[in-house]
Amino acid sequence: MRGAGSRGGTEDAPGRALPAERYGFRLALIRHGKTFGNTQGRYIGMTDEPLCREGRSALEAGREKGAYPPARLVFSSPMKRCLETAEILYPGLEICVIPGLRECDFGLFENKNYEELNGDPAYQAWIDSGGRMAFPGGESREEAGARAGEAFWQLAQICRRRQIRQAALVAHGGTIMSLMEQFALPRRDYYDWQVKNGCGYMTEVKTEYETITVRVDTGISP
Repeated sequence: MRGAGSRGGTEDAPGRALPAERYGFRLALIRHGKTFGNTQGRYIGMTDEPLCREGRSALEAGREKGAYPPARLVFSSPMKRCLETAEILYPGLEICVIPGLRECDFGLFENKNYEELNGDPAYQAWIDSGGRMAFPGGESREEAGARAGEAFWQLAQICRRRQIRQAALVAHGGTIMSLMEQFALPRRDYYDWQVKNGCGYMTEVKTEYETITVRVDTGISP
């Protein structure tokens, strides 16, 4: 792996290689700070927005008052808003980028908000499906969840191989919700895991053969 402060890849964890033994580590799951699109309630998925001034200031203030747990290694989505958040919260630490941690592809709804989509039959159909229908021209919740789940296995494998006991993951709201729905105990619904920008969960992650479980220790809020 590359040295401290670099944006490393996952070349030491190709594909899904299951942890061969029990291993546990603490993981802070943190949603990226606010972007301009977030302030307007837009669906920001594949749009590679940077943080807005408000978002950066909130993260810096939270870091200064010790709101974010320490980490030895930081994992991140490849999107600017996550990388910038990771660099603000964990300056100087190695950032390991895992492409599968990116946000859901919102397709035709990308960069639009409720006011702009209200009255669109395709949007109403998606609402009526409880959010389970695929975004027109984009991903379904299940597709994005499967991708994020595979990325989480890669993250766990890297922690085990490198004997990391304290890590952080900076990702997107949808990614965190999907991971928690899949792996957190006790089980809760996808929408029960919503977090605001800059917030998240401090968790205990355990791997054993073909399973990963996540238990929430406490919430994270700047």
